[in-house]
Amino acid sequence: MDNCAMPYLPPFIAPTRHNDPQAALAQVQLIYAQQIDHLRQAMRRFVAGESLPGHVRACYPFVRIQTHTVARATLHAADSKRLSYGFVAGPGRYETTLTRPDLYGNYYLEQFRLLLQNHEVELEVGTSTQPIPVHFSFAENDHLEGSMTPERRLLMRDVFDLPDLSAMDDGIANGTHEPRPGEAQPLSLFTAPRVDYSLQRLRHYTGTAPDHFQNFVLFTNYQFYIDEFVRLGHEAMANPASDYIAFVEPGNVITRRAGLAPEPGDELGVAPARLPQLPSYHLLRADRTGITMSNIGVGPANAKTITDHIAVLRPHAWLMLGHCAGLRNSQQLGDYVLAHGYVREDHVLDEELPLWVPIPALAEIQVALQSAVADVTQLSGAALKGILRTGTVASTDNRNWELLPNNTPQRRFSQSRAIALDMESATIAANGFRFRVPYGTLLCVSDKPLHGEIKLPGMANHFYRERVDQHLRIGIRAVELLREQRIDQLHSRKLRSFFEVAFQ
Repeated sequence: MDNCAMPYLPPFIAPTRHNDPQAALAQVQLIYAQQIDHLRQAMRRFVAGESLPGHVRACYPFVRIQTHTVARATLHAADSKRLSYGFVAGPGRYETTLTRPDLYGNYYLEQFRLLLQNHEVELEVGTSTQPIPVHFSFAENDHLEGSMTPERRLLMRDVFDLPDLSAMDDGIANGTHEPRPGEAQPLSLFTAPRVDYSLQRLRHYTGTAPDHFQNFVLFTNYQFYIDEFVRLGHEAMANPASDYIAFVEPGNVITRRAGLAPEPGDELGVAPARLPQLPSYHLLRADRTGITMSNIGVGPANAKTITDHIAVLRPHAWLMLGHCAGLRNSQQLGDYVLAHGYVREDHVLDEELPLWVPIPALAEIQVALQSAVADVTQLSGAALKGILRTGTVASTDNRNWELLPNNTPQRRFSQSRAIALDMESATIAANGFRFRVPYGTLLCVSDKPLHGEIKLPGMANHFYRERVDQHLRIGIRAVELLREQRIDQLHSRKLRSFFEVAFQ
């Protein structure tokens, strides 16, 4: 028999049962470390030219619960009614595969705690049959495969498991997943391979390790905002009293707060020769409730790409801060638009989220954004209403929509009562709805093409200088207000379906 057809596995670790979330997490960590170590050792031997004893395989850990009643623990019923997560939909068997407990440890611990609290059943932890693709086993700075010959690299396909896209689809999040007969119901929106795939994509697109991403995310479509965020980030690092402990830029270039010593690995950060497609910057807090800011550039495709991948990090909120075309003659350049509805003409999510699905405004986000505008501008009452308008934002995938014949888009925008137009906001909001991530949009009017006020270089530069700093400080203030709330208030039940997964 050909040895390459035989599995080369690490020693089997039998499933264990737990009533303590810490013990369950420790077992997940044990299994994951063993499986990843098996892959890495095998890969090092393969790169060195050794023949391995069979097809190398390692598998993700899983967590599983079995319930027999729809009821939740009476003792915690009042508390659990506030939560939109932490419990299963009804009797049955539920499970999910898990990855990167070093990154998700606190998250897993909280999900395990809530399941034990709400259902008073044991958690079963074991080794799944879902293979870990070898590419997902590499550490942050591992590039072993780069030293292989093309022939040796091609042979990897025979020796190791490669990524399998059929194990990574978004059917659970989209509400289209149908378990096969005898298969468990899902516990999480994302399987472990889907998470690992996105973690790899985040490295590629943003130029930073996923470990640096924070639980509050700001998106923008202009580099001016990033320049100002970088300035504020370094300003915070010069302040020994800042709540932020580090600032991270593409290439994993880390600046620690004044008074804090460098940490192992900081020296590996190198600014890239050119920025990645979706460069991201991170103001870190010790509890991960800092701020990540990503420049998504222009267009809904980029907006979908970045949110598809950041969603696996389960952030507490993401907000869009960008520029828009004002559609009403009463608006002035520099006015703010707080979106309470969206016209989706971006087309990038039509298959995953049908257009008949409404994207509701979330009260907690809306209040935080409006309060932040008032706090930063120091305006109230009629004066605040004079610069801040709440209404529908239309997002289109046609940057030159103004040139379409017969006023077709203008008529639709008028019928929808839209007050502003951009290319990204509806995508970010819709993917927030789809992935159960609280979302919001605050735009700034930079031109009024329907009324003859188009962007011209001199006017645009003046506008950007005048408004970018204030707009960004409003976004940061909104994050501060959201951070002060309980997390269970942010994760609204508006975003949960009839048969929802238990994990946040």
